[in-house]
Amino acid sequence: MARAKLTFKDINLTVNAPVGARVIDISEKVGTGIIYGCREGDCGTCMMQVEEGWNNLTEPSVVEHKALKENNAGRHQRLACQAQILGDVTVRPA
Repeated sequence: MARAKLTFKDINLTVNAPVGARVIDISEKVGTGIIYGCREGDCGTCMMQVEEGWNNLTEPSVVEHKALKENNAGRHQRLACQAQILGDVTVRPA
């Protein structure tokens, strides 16, 4: 299985994550500061800032795009419950 480096800037930790994994699943395993309330893409509590590797995440779904808009997300903010890893990426809680 292909793997990519996922760096959590808030805890200064880089892990090798399977390509296709959701950021929230890896975040939960290593104990970062990204919180969540659902995993469905509706609430927006798991908003994260993508520091590097923006293009190494899947495109936002319609549901995620709606939640980002409703939460006034910035250009490089994504929902950790929706974003899947495609390559090396660095994130932190928003």
